[in-house]
Amino acid sequence: MLMKPSVPRPNRRVLSRTAARNAALVNQFATPGLGSLMAGRWMVGIGQLLVFVIGCIMITMYLFQLDLHAYGQATGEFEPDPHKRLGEIGLVLFVAGWFWALITSVSLMLRAKSEAPPASQTVPPLLANPPAVPPKLTE
Repeated sequence: MLMKPSVPRPNRRVLSRTAARNAALVNQFATPGLGSLMAGRWMVGIGQLLVFVIGCIMITMYLFQLDLHAYGQATGEFEPDPHKRLGEIGLVLFVAGWFWALITSVSLMLRAKSEAPPASQTVPPLLANPPAVPPKLTE
């Protein structure tokens, strides 16, 4: 006997190829997660965005510590060594967010191709009662 899922699946709107392409481009070349949000994938988009932003913040903190350390060496004041682990974890999160966005972008493109509507007819429809003689043009 089939059981109903406890959480219903969200109704995903059908994306056109153009919308899927634009979302994939934003996901890869602007901000990971933003293209997923544009495509209506809210949970995935928020997750990608959070992972990416946390990674950026950690990398920025590491670079700030590195600057303080270099300034301390230049002025002769003692500054503790920067925490390399902070930069490494930030870089891993940064790259993970981007790869997650890449996987989502490929998924969007494949779904848009499989759900593409049939091509519209470019030939105009035939008239029901065409005139026997074409009209004459007068000046």
